[in-house]
This record gives sequence, structure tokens and C-alpha cells, in this order.
Amino acid sequence: MLVSQILKSKADDDVVTVPTGTEVSHVAEILATRKIGTVVVSNDGKTILGIVSERDIVKDVARNGTVCLIALVEAVMTHPVQTCTRSDRSDAVLERMTVGRFRHMPVVEGDRMVGLISLGDVVKARLSQLAVENDALEGMIKGF
Repeated sequence: MLVSQILKSKADDDVVTVPTGTEVSHVAEILATRKIGTVVVSNDGKTILGIVSERDIVKDVARNGTVCLIALVEAVMTHPVQTCTRSDRSDAVLERMTVGRFRHMPVVEGDRMVGLISLGDVVKARLSQLAVENDALEGMIKGF
């Protein structure tokens, strides 16, 4: 399965971004309110400068205490960001996420962000694909 197929199957293809200069506390509020795990740092909504996940914030709180909440997003964001393209295979993306121990990957076309996929999106797509294959095999065995 290709990343493009996963993007098409997503109910919401909106990527939440924040500009540089945003306080970490505001990012935490966005994550909690929107019930999402990451935001992309971008000043124009298309150029990726970094990515901030719940895990990034928790690590910084553990390291520096709650003072990190008044820091700017640039202090906790991960950069450079690992990205994929629409033509990448989902199994390759899943392997990169697993090895790198991260759960979100922006999808780019050239140097412009066109979407974001999560580990959950990839797993959901794979489970759906396996269900279809299972049904086909059952049909062949039963002679349907």
C-alpha cells in the first residue's frame, strides 16, 4: 500500500501547524484540545521547520521542569524532520517510524508538506488490507 492511499482514506487531512515563536504551553493546549499527538512547526503551513510531539514536551518537562512551558517551540521541536512522499510504501514508512521511535511523519511533495500520517493511520490501513486479503482467501477456500 502506498502513502497516497493512506492519505485518501483519512477522514481529516488537515495538518495542524504552529509558527515559530509559539510558546510550548500553547502547543500543549492545542494537542490536548484537538486530541492529537503532534503539530508541525511551519510559518506558512507548507514549509516544515520542525515537529513537536507530546513526547517532546514531556521529555523537556522532565529535563527542565515546568519552566519549559514558557519556552518557545523552537526549544523543544525535533528537526530536521523525517518525511515521506505519496509514492512511498507504507511498510517502509512503518519501519522508519519503528526504528526511529516516532509516530508521525509529514508527507511532502518537493519541499512542500501535503499531509501527515501517523503510526495509527499506517496500522489501520494495513489491518484493512489484511481483512480484504483474508476475505478473499476464505472465499477461495469455500469456493465462492
